Amino acid sequence: MALPFNKLVIASGNKGKIREIAHVLAPLNIDIVSQSEFNVPECPEPYGTFIENALAKARHASQHTGLPALADDSGLCVDALQGAPGVISARYAGPQPANSLLTQDERNNDKLLTVLSRISERQAYFYSVLVLVRSPQDPQPIIADGLWRGEILREFRGTEGFGYDPLFMDLETRKTVAELPLEVKSRMSHRGQALVKLLQALERVSV
Repeated sequence: MALPFNKLVIASGNKGKIREIAHVLAPLNIDIVSQSEFNVPECPEPYGTFIENALAKARHASQHTGLPALADDSGLCVDALQGAPGVISARYAGPQPANSLLTQDERNNDKLLTVLSRISERQAYFYSVLVLVRSPQDPQPIIADGLWRGEILREFRGTEGFGYDPLFMDLETRKTVAELPLEVKSRMSHRGQALVKLLQALERVSV
C-alpha cells in the first residue's frame, strides 16, 4: 500500500492504546509515533460525541506536529446507564487527586462497580471512532468506527489491557478483555474493528 505519507502521529499518550494501534497498522510500514514525543499539550474534549472529540484531537495533534495524525475517541457505554460513562469514560471518577493511591483506571472501575451494584442488567458495549487527518485543516478526514458488545462483571478478572478491560466480558469467549492476548483483542475489539475499516479506507485513497 503506497501512502502519501511515511509517518503518522497518534493523538494520544496512552501507551496501551498506542500499542494496540501500532500492532494493527504494522502492515502499512510507516513510522508510527506518539504525540508525547513532540510534547503536544493535551487537547480539550468538550464535545458530547465521540466523533467530534476524535476530530478535535486529530486536528490538534497535526497542528502541533506538522504531520498526519490519527485520533481515537472511545469509551464504555452501559445500557442500564443510558450510555454512560460514554465520552467521559477515561475521566468517569473525576480528576485524579494528588494524594490518591489508586490509578485513574482503578478509580473509574471502582465507581462503575458502585453505580451498578444494585443493577442486574449489565449489558454494555465498547465504542471507538478513529479520525485520520493528513493536515490540520484536512477537509476530508478519514473516519472509521467499531462496536464491541459485552457484559460488565461484578469483580475484576485478568491482568492485560487497560481501562475497563478487567470488568468487560466478551459474550463470545466469556472472557474479560484483560484475559485476552493482544492478538485476539486486536481482532475482536471495537478499536480493532475500526482499524480494519481504516486500513480499507486507506487502500482506496492510496490507489
